[in-house]
Amino acid sequence: MPSAQTVQIKRVASACKGPLQIILLATSAAIVYGIVMDQITIRVCPEYFTVAHPRIINTGSLTLIGLAWGVVATWWAGAIAGVVFALAARAGSPAKLTSRHFVRPVLALLVAMAACAVAAGFAGDWLASTGQIPAVQAWGSLMPVEKHAAFMADLFAHAMSYFVGAVGAVIIALAAAWRRVSLLW
Repeated sequence: MPSAQTVQIKRVASACKGPLQIILLATSAAIVYGIVMDQITIRVCPEYFTVAHPRIINTGSLTLIGLAWGVVATWWAGAIAGVVFALAARAGSPAKLTSRHFVRPVLALLVAMAACAVAAGFAGDWLASTGQIPAVQAWGSLMPVEKHAAFMADLFAHAMSYFVGAVGAVIIALAAAWRRVSLLW
């Protein structure tokens, strides 16, 4: 017969499994998205990473720099979204949602982020190359003028990804909470 302490540990572990799966799903999705995006954007404008970002690994390899920044710049956003999703899905007494409920919405969010990032990247490139906007002054003087439009494409694409990701995460969390409450009726 298991001790009371063993039963308690199993109960806590079981209660944590659902929320941890949701957090892991969101964090993993964010990291994969970040790696793919950074592998693309580092090739559009390496200076976006080598001039405008601190050096986090000692290498000249664009692939490794993009890989490192893909993880560093996104894990935390995915973890925050995952915690919010887990709270929306599991807190309180209404029926609990599992990580499976979040797979399609998260994939749809990643597609929306990518589409908006591409559009924003083209807009940033066009605005900079037509002289509508200047390159960010803090970094513009540190790179050749012919790189300014590509730099702004990367900047716009990354900013749009964060914006769409944040808004989308809130919408997913609200939809999950609404679904739980509507199951009560």
